[in-house]
Amino acid sequence: MISRSISGFRTLSSVIAAAGLLLLQPVAGATEAGFRQMTVTSIGAEGKPAHFALYYPTPDAARVIPMGPFPQTVAINGAPASKFKGLIVISHGTASIDIGFATLAQALARNGYLVASVEHVGDTWQDQSMRATPGRYFSERPRQASRVIDALLADPQWRDSIANDADGRPRIGAVGHSAGGYTVLALAGGKPVLSRLRTHCETEAQLDPILCGVSRAAGGAAAQAGAAADGQEEPVQADARVRAVMALAPMGVAFSASSLASITVPVAIYAGEKDTYLVPRFHAQWIMQNMRGTNVTLQLVPNAGHYAFMNTPTMDLPSPDGSVARDPEGFDRAAFLDRLAQESIAFFDLNLR
Repeated sequence: MISRSISGFRTLSSVIAAAGLLLLQPVAGATEAGFRQMTVTSIGAEGKPAHFALYYPTPDAARVIPMGPFPQTVAINGAPASKFKGLIVISHGTASIDIGFATLAQALARNGYLVASVEHVGDTWQDQSMRATPGRYFSERPRQASRVIDALLADPQWRDSIANDADGRPRIGAVGHSAGGYTVLALAGGKPVLSRLRTHCETEAQLDPILCGVSRAAGGAAAQAGAAADGQEEPVQADARVRAVMALAPMGVAFSASSLASITVPVAIYAGEKDTYLVPRFHAQWIMQNMRGTNVTLQLVPNAGHYAFMNTPTMDLPSPDGSVARDPEGFDRAAFLDRLAQESIAFFDLNLR
């Protein structure tokens, strides 16, 4: 069922508590979020090194660290806890940044998770070169997230501390915003059909104008080299290691209905009721209506815009939908982010246990 109001919807945390389910406990003695900047070695002659921000539970003292428009309350290079409840990968939106989800990442780390926030090479605020070739764009984004998982699972310092399930598999989840929402759903098995995006923008551009404007600026979707033929799914590789997904204001119209129906991992979808960048009826609700089973939920957040899921930047950051710092009048982003962080902890505690 689609929930149209958080105020009228029992949050995930309260549902779990009411059911009497035992959540995984935070790591003993680790009460703050540590922070390190990490690099994934490039693959292939044209590859670029990929960076990611790593948050983790630490007993060391945290302090506010200025980092451009998104200050972090962390212990830089703090001593990691000996065990993590799991690994959570965060995927940012198009032309964005890896440290824009401070409240969410730090809360997960303080509650026992290792959190890797990916910088998507070719789709950051400094470099949007990957957007010129949509076929590559849609396949490379999830591939970059998988490379970060590869890097952490290959490093004994981090791999050996990530909790495993009864079958010995590491507990791994993913969170993504906007194009990152697409990315994490692709990791779960969703596959885009770029001609769907083209057709959507031929028929619905007036109702979904910002996305379609961005698509036109990138040169059109399926017409670009590297895209599959009309009606064909892109050869995007899922990652079976990802066991639960949170998709925040996800870009969804490009997904094929059949691939969404094939997703079996638990999925929590959130969308801003006043999102004009990725209008929920075409994106979040398209995803919801095509997924099957009981492991998917959608919350339409009252009075929220597209950027409600990111921390408010300390300076004006322009976007195709206006300032990233702007909210609809009366929306309390800080309070919502605190609640979202607690619901994310509850979601992953339940679904990675």
